[in-house]
Amino acid sequence: MITLNFRDPRPIYEQIMDGLRRLVVTGAIRADEKLPSVRELAASLSINPNTIQRAYRELENEGYVYTISGKGTFAAPRQEVNSARGNTSLKQFDEAAAELLYMGYTKEQLKERIDTITSAKGACDND
Repeated sequence: MITLNFRDPRPIYEQIMDGLRRLVVTGAIRADEKLPSVRELAASLSINPNTIQRAYRELENEGYVYTISGKGTFAAPRQEVNSARGNTSLKQFDEAAAELLYMGYTKEQLKERIDTITSAKGACDND
């Protein structure tokens, strides 16, 4: 499910968040599916439950999961995840595009990259 790299400079809770995000976005964890309890996941990863709690709280703030008091934490419906992830990704895209333009890349070069990605995605969709 989730693997941790203790040599990774990122905090453990961020690694957990990345792992859970990936599982939700790829559909490995379906919408409204219950995630392991804080204690269960902490025990399986051999880490402090507070670390899991922080990761779950941050993921809830981002829209990837929701919590029902007394029931547990669940994967958010896809449209909510797409909206949350889309907003984050667009912000990162804007920052990257602005930096590339500052570095001297042209709008046409950036458009070509987008066209290449779009063409590749279209080819994958037809498979």
